[in-house]
Amino acid sequence: MTIYYCPVDGTRSAITALTWCCPVCRGPWDLDFTPARGLGPHALTARVDSLWRYKDFLPLDSSAISLGEGRTPLVPLTDTVSAKLDYLMPTLSFKDRGAVMLAELARRLGPDRVVADSTGNAGTSVAAYCARAGLPCTVYVPEGTSPKKTEQIRAHGARLVAVPGGREATALAARAAADEPGVFYASHVFNPYFLHGTKTYVYELWEDLGGRLPDALAVPVGNGTLLLGAALAVAELHALGLIETRPRLLAVQADAVSPLAAAFHAGADDLLPATPAAPTLAEGIAIPRPPRARQILAAVRASGGTFLTVPEDGIREAQRDLAARGFYVETTGVACWAAVREGGEAVRGSVVVPLCGAGLKTGMAG
Repeated sequence: MTIYYCPVDGTRSAITALTWCCPVCRGPWDLDFTPARGLGPHALTARVDSLWRYKDFLPLDSSAISLGEGRTPLVPLTDTVSAKLDYLMPTLSFKDRGAVMLAELARRLGPDRVVADSTGNAGTSVAAYCARAGLPCTVYVPEGTSPKKTEQIRAHGARLVAVPGGREATALAARAAADEPGVFYASHVFNPYFLHGTKTYVYELWEDLGGRLPDALAVPVGNGTLLLGAALAVAELHALGLIETRPRLLAVQADAVSPLAAAFHAGADDLLPATPAAPTLAEGIAIPRPPRARQILAAVRASGGTFLTVPEDGIREAQRDLAARGFYVETTGVACWAAVREGGEAVRGSVVVPLCGAGLKTGMAG
């Protein structure tokens, strides 16, 4: 039986318990799950054209509430850099990969209600999939979240709670609600089912590239859900003998909020003492104290990768540049292109960047 376990102290819990974090250390859960063996890229050709074609690698092998998520296009930007267009997901962001897993799990468990917290995209995804599942949903967002994102959350029928005080205050409000009886916390940070959804991003690359991966994966990092999902997929593909070499992880943060980059370049295994965060256009990765910081830092180091940071002007210019190439992407979603477009030693070889959210969610940066 698939169960939760704490990577810090080894505490274990059944997934049916609605226990959203380790009761001993209050840290995030991981999942005791090993994917099936014996599947190669050519075995997938007759399968459904969504992320559920990778059911052999997922802790849930089907979803009654799928919106057709996954299988987004991979297109070249330069001779060495390609973009995966995850803004073409049903709710216009890559978060659908994980949200469908959380909502499907919640549907099977039958809680009284679902709560989530988000700077916008995860909230819109959870709201949409809970609507699909017929589950009552409350989404907590920081005051000042992009109006188009809050409009989308409300459109899907979720109750919206705007929290003063920023991202950390928002997370604390949601976690207090999650401690109430009968509540399923659809946390893209604490619940590992979300990571097992985001890992399909790399399984798709592996299939699209004919059973291999690029030399490097550039990934925007706030709470690290896409990066940790990517690292999980790479480890699984390697363990299954489906790839020989592992790509480097190029983790991207905004200069204005870059606690993980600071810790990485200081050689630390965890976050450094808190420093003031400045406003940033990349609101989706503006996370001052990510709960999975140790895992993120370890994953980047193990891959031979590094952290890159981008200034606000670089985000503006990258968004304009992508728009001139035909891609209308939100300000957080352009961060990786901002980091790699100038090249440099860290960006050697073939690289894939995710375009994570549609420009309709934020508009063009001023």
